Amino acid sequence: MTRTAKAVRATSETDIGLSVDLDGTGVSDVETGVPFFDHMLCALARHSLIDLTVRAKGDTEVDDHHTVEDTGIVLGQALREALGDRRGIRRFGSALVPLDEALVMASVDLSGRGELYWDVRIGPDKVGTFDTELGHEFFVGLARKAGMTLHLRLVCGENAHHILEATFKAAARALREAVESDPRVEGVPSTKGSL
Repeated sequence: MTRTAKAVRATSETDIGLSVDLDGTGVSDVETGVPFFDHMLCALARHSLIDLTVRAKGDTEVDDHHTVEDTGIVLGQALREALGDRRGIRRFGSALVPLDEALVMASVDLSGRGELYWDVRIGPDKVGTFDTELGHEFFVGLARKAGMTLHLRLVCGENAHHILEATFKAAARALREAVESDPRVEGVPSTKGSL
C-alpha cells in the first residue's frame, strides 16, 4: 500500500500544489517564494522522513501570510489523504528538540480531530523577511486539515530563528513517529474502531 497524496488549492491569493510520500526518506523540493519558509519546509520533510514537493505562488507583494497559511492547509489535506483510514499507524508521536538555546516540545495525535495548541512565545519579530507569527498560521492550517491534534510548546529560547526552526523540527519528529506503521497494530488504533 502506498501512502502518497497530491493536493492543490487555487484562490485569488494563492496557487499551491504539493505531494507527499509518508514512507519516504525526507527528500524535499520546495519553492514557495518565501525563502525562510522554504528552509522550514525542507527541515520538516527531512526530520519527518516524509518526501515533500511544494510549488506555491502567492500574493507575496502584499504579504507572505496567504502563502504560508494556505501551504499549511494544502499540506494538511495531503497528509489526511495519504493516511487513508489510518489503519496500522502508531497514531501518537512526541519529540523534544533543541536548537542551541531553544528547546521545543511537540506532541501529535492523529485522532481525526484537528486542532493546534500553541504555546510558543515568540515576539513580533522577523527572520529575514519572514514574520515569526506566520509559524502559528502554518501550523493551524496543517493541524486542522490533517485531522491532527498538535501541541507545540516552547520550553526555552531567545533567538527567533532558533525557536522557529526547533518548532518545525519538533513537529516533524513527532509526526514521523505518529505516521509510522506499527506491525503490532491491527486495524485502527482506537477503542472506538475508527478515527
